[in-house]
Amino acid sequence: MTSRLRLLARDARWWVADYAFAAYWQLRAITGPRDAPTYLSGEGRPVVVLPGVWETWAFLRPLIAHVHAAGHPVHVLDALAWNGRPVADTAKEVAAYVLDHDLHDVVLLAHSKGGLIGKYVMAMLDDAHRVDAMVAVCTPFSGSRYAPYLLLKSIRAFSPRDPTTLLLARNQAINARIVSIYGEFDPHIPEGSELVGARNVRLHAGGHFRILAHPRTIATVLEVADSGTTGV
Repeated sequence: MTSRLRLLARDARWWVADYAFAAYWQLRAITGPRDAPTYLSGEGRPVVVLPGVWETWAFLRPLIAHVHAAGHPVHVLDALAWNGRPVADTAKEVAAYVLDHDLHDVVLLAHSKGGLIGKYVMAMLDDAHRVDAMVAVCTPFSGSRYAPYLLLKSIRAFSPRDPTTLLLARNQAINARIVSIYGEFDPHIPEGSELVGARNVRLHAGGHFRILAHPRTIATVLEVADSGTTGV
């Protein structure tokens, strides 16, 4: 088998495992208990969860449980529902939540689209500097070339030519406070999630969803939440 075929076979295995993971956790998110208040206890730095498009916060339970067990209050926004609204609109709701709950020294924990929402909050809506850092997992910071060809408007918004994507890409001032985690292969974001000026963590793994439960992802999230630094 040639090296090219081996890579294709590896990516195919990762793709199957990724969607099996996504299907399982989407089912758990729909059928599991709505126990958001149980995650609010803790004396550590507050962590605010930002799910991806067509995900609820419960999809991130693999990470939420570890963060809360480490002593951090974890804030989730039921109001985001399935997170299908535009990035700017959702970012305003997140910024309002942080202010209304008087949160300080916040760490944002984001998946996919959630990373764009988090960067919008940090770059455009955080004059009071309440957000300290963000860990973004598999975020399309440069967009995805697949997005313009998809039917749903909420997905087409991830086009590399989308005005919000371009606006955020031009704003690099806060990139040093972001940790971007991603794998070697992402079936949704062929461009990858590398972000100029950020701490980029490239895993020897593949997928768009199961990266959330990777041991190094968990360790990196806890490191940032505990230390208050991205390590750049």
